Amino acid sequence: MSELVYPPVITAAKTMFRILDLRLDVRGSHHVPRTGGAVLASNHVSYLDFIFCGYGAHESRRLVRFMAKDAVFRHKISGPLMRGMKHIPVNRSAGAGSYATAVSALRRGEVVGVFPEATISRSFTVKDLKNGAARMAQEAGVPLLPVALWGTQRLWTKGRPRTLTRRHTPITILVGEPMDPAEHPDANAMTAALRSRLTALVDQAQRDYPEQPAGPDDAWWQPAHLGGSAPTPEQAAELDRAGRRTSSAS
Repeated sequence: MSELVYPPVITAAKTMFRILDLRLDVRGSHHVPRTGGAVLASNHVSYLDFIFCGYGAHESRRLVRFMAKDAVFRHKISGPLMRGMKHIPVNRSAGAGSYATAVSALRRGEVVGVFPEATISRSFTVKDLKNGAARMAQEAGVPLLPVALWGTQRLWTKGRPRTLTRRHTPITILVGEPMDPAEHPDANAMTAALRSRLTALVDQAQRDYPEQPAGPDDAWWQPAHLGGSAPTPEQAAELDRAGRRTSSAS
């Protein structure tokens, strides 16, 4: 397939990395297969995660087709870019079509990126996962790779102002070993194993991260279990529920 949009976008992203002097720590990128279909399943802590998850496949020279909510495709600026990069729109009220599109892409040998938590984790811990990533991997017969991102929340996350010009921020990208769908009896079991692996990778990224909050006012990006002021998973779940109630009432 011709790629007129994706390569320039990657070049622009890499230029941004250099200008901001982001300290990228990418490990495990060799796990991304150089040919054939694969699902990348990432934790979700930032609105920018698709950029950095996709960068994890750069060493293997793969372009990742991300599943994203269809509203992004309707936006006058992001829409043409998303369509040009052949990402996959998701209509949550009619998800079967999006799922079928993703499986078809996997069978054609594409790499599909998924955020199985569905929404950004306010607690910066791994939430319960939807089983769609595992179902796609099993139906298409392709490997499922967990991807852990850390530090991206310091640039732009839910409930915080954007700091897109923040310089020298460490960003960690850990790509885990491929999971073979044939080794798991069903999608729910594979999803449970994925959550376990994702949690371990995120824990590793947090342990190895080269910076700590500069003080109490800077502790918002650190999870509560590590002494930060981010909401606990239970508090984050209540914030999400309150947000959904507000949205449905408006």
